Amino acid sequence: MDVIDHYDLLIEEQNDPFRDPPVLQEYMSKWDGEPFLEALELSKDKLVLEIGIGTGRIAVKVAPCCLKMTGIDISPKTIERAKDNLNEYSNISFICGDFNGHEFDETFDVIYSSLTMMHFENKEAVINKVDKLLNDNGIFCLSIDKNQSEYIDMETRKIKVYPDTLDNITLIIEETAMSVVNVIETDNAYIIVSRKQ
Repeated sequence: MDVIDHYDLLIEEQNDPFRDPPVLQEYMSKWDGEPFLEALELSKDKLVLEIGIGTGRIAVKVAPCCLKMTGIDISPKTIERAKDNLNEYSNISFICGDFNGHEFDETFDVIYSSLTMMHFENKEAVINKVDKLLNDNGIFCLSIDKNQSEYIDMETRKIKVYPDTLDNITLIIEETAMSVVNVIETDNAYIIVSRKQ
């Protein structure tokens, strides 16, 4: 099953992390909780891009703290749910499309992504595009899962993913104009914080 179909089906199955009960919200914060949000260095004058906005679980915390936010996601049904979940924020724009294939008409002060990089086979292309879209002195914050499985197994379906390693992602980042400034390890993830020179 492809990624778009998988995430569209999650919405049809009423699987929306934005609307999860507090105990599940707390569980998800093991990948992108307070340390992740603090690393973004948000302020009211910043332009922010989220790669893989999903249903808005992280965006709801970011939007109130920045000037303008853009969220991109490949799943049409997920984007529609995010628009509904985040409708009180007038500073968010939504793009339904593939990050690598989309032509952006602006650059950003902060770019972040959590648990999305595993869906990209070509990590270099993603990170090089981030480098081009990131303003000087901008922050790129990436949370990667420690799980090295090549599939997300939902019992009724399996989705192929491309696991990330800290060493590989760090090496790719260091070949751009960005430099890794911090790595935060949680129980489930590595949060890699980079700054563009």
